[in-house]
Amino acid sequence: MWPRSRAVSGCLRHFSKAVRRRAEDEGDWLYSSEWWGSDSDDGHTVLRSTSGKGNGVVSVLAYPSSRPSRMHWSGMERWLQQRCEEVYPGYGNGGRLRVLGYQWRVLRFNDVTRQSTAKVMAAYRENTPGVVYLMQQPHCLAVPYLKSMVSAGLTTIASCNFDIMSALQGKKNMHILCIGNGGGSLPLFLASKVQGAIVHIVEIDPLVISASIRAMGFPAFSLGTQSGDRAVGKPDVIDEIMWKGIHERIYLYEGDAEEFIVNNTNLYDMVFVDAYDGDDIFPHKLWSPDSLFLKALSNRLHPKHGTVVVNLHSDSDVLNYDGSFPSELEQILPMGKYVSQVCQAYKDVLVGKGGSGLAFTVAVPWVCNTSLIVCRGFGIDSKYFHRDFVINTLISKSRELEHVMDLPFSCLEYIKSGFILVD
Repeated sequence: MWPRSRAVSGCLRHFSKAVRRRAEDEGDWLYSSEWWGSDSDDGHTVLRSTSGKGNGVVSVLAYPSSRPSRMHWSGMERWLQQRCEEVYPGYGNGGRLRVLGYQWRVLRFNDVTRQSTAKVMAAYRENTPGVVYLMQQPHCLAVPYLKSMVSAGLTTIASCNFDIMSALQGKKNMHILCIGNGGGSLPLFLASKVQGAIVHIVEIDPLVISASIRAMGFPAFSLGTQSGDRAVGKPDVIDEIMWKGIHERIYLYEGDAEEFIVNNTNLYDMVFVDAYDGDDIFPHKLWSPDSLFLKALSNRLHPKHGTVVVNLHSDSDVLNYDGSFPSELEQILPMGKYVSQVCQAYKDVLVGKGGSGLAFTVAVPWVCNTSLIVCRGFGIDSKYFHRDFVINTLISKSRELEHVMDLPFSCLEYIKSGFILVD
């Protein structure tokens, strides 16, 4: 979730001279003008209701997308047909699946805060053209802070002697917890790119869960119950065609994050925290050093390589010369003045004094967000944790990950932007 845009000044530097032919990044910030939106734009509301969990008015707006262009739709239709033949032979005989188009779907709180943005494909069967199926595009991360969390988080855990290559290939499991679902872009990206990922999601607001499934193309079969079972015993045919191999590894639970982690017995390799309410506030109980949440999270995080990534609403570009937070920005970024406290709390509780882990922050390009990364096991001796050593280690891993994961964006842009070690 992010509060506002930041003007781009100059071009981002690329730190590798090696040229790799990347697929077009359909979530590039270049396309943000299509969905950033205002009252005069051509978006239309597809869902609107009032939350009972402190998020105010929850709505989803749809905007036309220029990518992929119509000339590429046939490629997706061939993929859908192939999936039909693989998953349900003969299903396509009743009418091929056709692409209706692509849209940006934007989840908003109180008509102001853009909580999530996702690229959604709409499709229909030729014999039932009145029924439209939505499929969120899992490869598309539309907002920079998600790319920052993914880039910094995955390169960090790869630097902690975790065998991420085996996880990417599905040869070993990687247990991931996402606190806050929003539209579901982050967990979908992780489950689709990391073949061994088992992704648990806890989202407190049932209306947000409903919006992600009904209006943002998130797979319905992922929805779980309090007992840990699936809400539906068997996915329907279209879900299997679109999501088989991915939705079986995603578990979306409705619940309070603190209660979930306190009552949990799982051991997680990675935890992503992006939990803001309708007033753009990161709940105090999710970052207080005395909270049950942080203490329980410490017990649920893998002791040798556990990595936590937190989205924070502030960055170094808006600080005063003395490092303080400008009072005039408190209404726009209400959590800004608490960022240093959040960082220190996560490091102290999860790593402790003299531990082999570390914590650092990176500023997110284009938007007023900061990613906090806390990890265990980065090195054996903490005296080597100086800035250049950490950055060089992350850069080395990022190049490897970019190539193996075939990312459409550069991790380096998000690792070296405003890098600061947390003391």
